[in-house]
Amino acid sequence: VQLQASGGGSVQAGDSLRLSCAASGRFFSSYPMGWFRQAPGQERYFVAAISWNDDSTYYADSVKGRFTISRDNTRETLYLQMNSLKADDTAVYYCARAKPWTDYPYEFFSWGQGTQVTVSS
Repeated sequence: VQLQASGGGSVQAGDSLRLSCAASGRFFSSYPMGWFRQAPGQERYFVAAISWNDDSTYYADSVKGRFTISRDNTRETLYLQMNSLKADDTAVYYCARAKPWTDYPYEFFSWGQGTQVTVSS
């Protein structure tokens, strides 16, 4: 499965963006999926995750209540709806997949190309 994130851009604080992650390959619905982000000079950090069967979601404290992760297994696409964006959300966002049919906490092992999100205050 290859992953390609898109939907990033430059916005003002308080605005919203929706990121998408298109997966190519087979068995997308068997993988827990997640979003990570990496700001300049920092490590890559976990943002959100969703179970393979779409019944559970998990968030970093910094985005809880503002971001929503979702998936469409028919379209083999992962989403991240980001509301009330802050300057601190500025980063490159990556989607990732974890080992199939596993429970949280997930072991992510494959990342796609990222998409830049820039939030101006």
